[in-house]
Amino acid sequence: MSHAAVTAPNVSLRCYGAVEASDVHDFHQVVLGLDGAMVMAVDGVAQQIDAGSAWLIPAGARHDYAGVGTNRQLVLDLPAASLAVPERLFERARAVSVDASLAQLVHRIAAHATGGEQPAAGDNRRFHWDAAARLGAALVADTGALAGTQAARGSLDFARIDRWLRAHLSEPLRIADLAAHCGFGMRRFHQLFIDAFGETPHRYLQRLRLDTSLTLLADPRRSLTDIALDIGFGDQSAYTHAFTRRFGLAPGQWRALRH
Repeated sequence: MSHAAVTAPNVSLRCYGAVEASDVHDFHQVVLGLDGAMVMAVDGVAQQIDAGSAWLIPAGARHDYAGVGTNRQLVLDLPAASLAVPERLFERARAVSVDASLAQLVHRIAAHATGGEQPAAGDNRRFHWDAAARLGAALVADTGALAGTQAARGSLDFARIDRWLRAHLSEPLRIADLAAHCGFGMRRFHQLFIDAFGETPHRYLQRLRLDTSLTLLADPRRSLTDIALDIGFGDQSAYTHAFTRRFGLAPGQWRALRH
């Protein structure tokens, strides 16, 4: 199957037929079980997923798949460097279990995707980014989804670091302190971070802050100034500049889109 270039996250509901098909694409993909079941195979290893599991497919990995009876899956297409998710999460293709919290999120997003009228293009864009940001955060927080990714000796526990960064977004990032906490010198830590996350600590944190702001913007009670300070920007102006440069709209304009 051929694909147009994908530069932003995409979240969609899909039903897979009983006839086996194959695919390969240049973006990461997460297939989350919703209703019914499907079978997917990568490198000759096949596994069935249902509402309690998911498949993580790295970019470039050829995979064969088929539905098992009536089924619906929630699919996240994730281009490289679009969302703040550790690159090592997609080090290899694998089926994983998902916890109750992630399963509930999958059902909420699916319900939103199937409810109401077809959204306008801008509204649709906001839905995809917001849903992807929530799913990405939930995947990294889910120990089942992280099975098989334990840090090898001499490497970083990327999931632990990601969770720490998410919990301290409002604070200045002191790489030396984080490196020491992980037991590495500055230079070694910096290289290990790039290996695990696909970019430098400051770039990843900037992306993480802006991703988090997408979910905060959904709450109309939160002022833009409060959001800016909560995610670590010095003021609303700095936040607005960074947000607009990345998403092409100011935070206030983004918030005005129906969701």
